[in-house]
Amino acid sequence: MSQTGRACIAEAIGTFGLCFIGAGSIVLDAKLGGGVGLIGIAIAHGLILSVMISALGGVSGGHFNPAVTIGFLVTKKQAVGEGVSYIISQLTGAVVAGLLLRAIYEPAVWQKVHLGTPMLGSGIGFGTGVLIEIVLTFFLVTSIWGTAVDSRKPNIGGFGIGMTITADILMGGPLTGASMNPARTFGPAVAGGGFENHLVYWIGPIIGAVLAATLYNSILIKKD
Repeated sequence: MSQTGRACIAEAIGTFGLCFIGAGSIVLDAKLGGGVGLIGIAIAHGLILSVMISALGGVSGGHFNPAVTIGFLVTKKQAVGEGVSYIISQLTGAVVAGLLLRAIYEPAVWQKVHLGTPMLGSGIGFGTGVLIEIVLTFFLVTSIWGTAVDSRKPNIGGFGIGMTITADILMGGPLTGASMNPARTFGPAVAGGGFENHLVYWIGPIIGAVLAATLYNSILIKKD
């Protein structure tokens, strides 16, 4: 198998893990009547992303997020064909995770939270939702470049990135669901039909990722 083929499998597995555990924690919270809570949901997302990046980052770079991949494409850190293959793999892994969660939980439970699909909170409009997702994704992608791309990076595996996800959800979870990831929204939406304000979760993360990647690559990264 080619290196790109192996990388795409890793991207599908990593995104599957993020969506299965992340969205699954939200559905479980609904089943338990709030027993998981915001802190538990944030930790679930952060831990699984940390582990998936640490385990599979050596194979694919551990993007697990179309917005992250687009940031690499814009800064010419990745070939277009490979990037498109990554995004297809990420979306596929996310959809499989959503379908599996739908098979595990009874409809009366998962329908309450749209199978864990991120949704705008009360009083949050489309534009505000996009802005929040831009900022949260900017933090996420900055942490990716600083801890995984920059040659000066600390040797902490994926845990700096996972902690960023946790922090972002603690702040933004009640506002937008703190997706920061089109695949994380797309997978459960396909399986559960929760496409309300879906474009927020493409526009915001992609803009935030491109801004962060461009800034880091142009100004902050160490030039050889």
